[in-house]
Amino acid sequence: MRTNPVQAATLIGAAALLAACGESKTPPGEGASPGASTTELAIRLVDRSAESGLRGIVHAGANPPREIVEVKGTGLGLVDVDGDGAFDVFVPGGADLDNPNQGPGARLYLHTGGLRFEDATERVGLDFRRWGQGVAAGDVDGDGRDDIYVAAFGRDALLMNRPGPTLVEETEGRGLGSTDWGTGCALADLDLDGDLDLYVVQYLPFDPAAPPPRASFLGVETFGGPIGLAATGDRIYENDGTGHFRDVTASSGVGAAQASHGLGVLVADFDDDGHPDLYVGNDSMPNQLFRGLGGMVFEEVAGAVGVAVSGDGAGQATMGLALADVDNDGRADIFSTNFADDTNTLLVRAAGDALRWRDQTRAFGLGLVSRPFLGWGTVFADLDHDGDEDLVAVNGHVYGDEVARRLGSKRAQQPLLFERRGPRFERVEPEAHRGEPGAAWLAAEHADRSLVAHDFDGDGDLDLLVLAVLEPLRLLENASERPEDSLRVELSDRRPGRANRRGIGARIELRSGAGDAQRTQVRWLTAGGSYFAQTAPVAHFGVPAGTGPHHLVVRWPDGFVQERKDVTTGTRVVIERPAEN
Repeated sequence: MRTNPVQAATLIGAAALLAACGESKTPPGEGASPGASTTELAIRLVDRSAESGLRGIVHAGANPPREIVEVKGTGLGLVDVDGDGAFDVFVPGGADLDNPNQGPGARLYLHTGGLRFEDATERVGLDFRRWGQGVAAGDVDGDGRDDIYVAAFGRDALLMNRPGPTLVEETEGRGLGSTDWGTGCALADLDLDGDLDLYVVQYLPFDPAAPPPRASFLGVETFGGPIGLAATGDRIYENDGTGHFRDVTASSGVGAAQASHGLGVLVADFDDDGHPDLYVGNDSMPNQLFRGLGGMVFEEVAGAVGVAVSGDGAGQATMGLALADVDNDGRADIFSTNFADDTNTLLVRAAGDALRWRDQTRAFGLGLVSRPFLGWGTVFADLDHDGDEDLVAVNGHVYGDEVARRLGSKRAQQPLLFERRGPRFERVEPEAHRGEPGAAWLAAEHADRSLVAHDFDGDGDLDLLVLAVLEPLRLLENASERPEDSLRVELSDRRPGRANRRGIGARIELRSGAGDAQRTQVRWLTAGGSYFAQTAPVAHFGVPAGTGPHHLVVRWPDGFVQERKDVTTGTRVVIERPAEN
């Protein structure tokens, strides 16, 4: 997350050059196209936060940060707590260094319809006040209700969803409760036995009473770390089918990997071999890919397959993760947001059968444009329903303005919206659309951290929910005028003994058209991703008019394939797993 003194002179020069060009401008040759500033704004998002009921201020330490634990912010999760089919909003909340176990407390906002939410924290008995970071959700005990796991600075928490609904902490009695600094986390069926196992990313040892020595960055005293500090290895837990867990870190192979400053994890079958894999984003250290070998056994292969470092061979400070098929070959490509004065990174699966990814950041227009920004949460989403996924990343510096200004930046930063146009992503420039309806959010500056995309109001398009430090949540409504040009797909597995009832880990194809004109879009129901976030396990497709007929192909996590033909767009489709399979 921090650069070291050897890099400082190079970065100062790069920052000065970019600052001279203007922070919000796209560098020539990357993402810019003739006449781009005069194009109509195709993606319009309108801030509906004020009337949403999402009023709580997200607290996470001092401002400006005094120590490294205060820069991470906190996450957010979409969880259907009351079982009404609409996803509610869970925010774990932060604390202060002088009392990290007694913060303002987590909040739960129940979705009451449209873009409205109601604070139900007290009603559901939610009383989690430790310094929460990442969020994961799923039915861990198979009772039909979604439970919540919170990775924390301090003891993690498992909040079981009981009738009422009531959220009851049952952490230690279920074999969990690490007191290491937990960051990202994910619930997924890692051994394909039908229940949800748990992966917890961990960062570094930190004692508020004895923090690391101070560091100097560009002549200004700052907090120390993570460079030069020890790292804490990740943990993996196996579910026994009843919602009780055992630590299998050593036997799984995860414990044999180098301990790293981890921040996020993304779970999916990256190599299409039928086993779930784990991609872990690390801070100022190479990223890791744990390839599933079957059962609960993994092998770390990131360096061998080209996903450990950037194309320049350098380890990065990875914050956020997202997955998409950007080159339409049906295979998973990986996007990461990184520290300022570096670029965000797009790793594209290489052609052919070889298990290999290549850094295609510049080729897709995502390189230099991201250098002035310090990226966090990120999502791929077809926001304009043109049949390809656009890209959003939210930003904010870890340093206060005094240090950030020396880098030609500031703590609060604009988001990045990239519209997919042909073979490249092009930044939607705030200045080019100033004053247009649905464009104000592009120019607004925040110290953002977490981000999720979901169709909150059920009108067929994806809205955005953004979490910033020391601000209320921001709910951005997608003002698309073509809700019929979309498709929302959910999975349901209600077979006895199966707790992964939402099909987390599935791969969903939408085939549109026929013959040589057929086009395929792919979505994955991933666990983890973005930054400290739990998104809704829903696949959303933009479907341009006149591209039918439409045909869905679902590959469930255990390899079972299910098809649905002649799908009508503009609808919500729920695919039920047959009882006999």
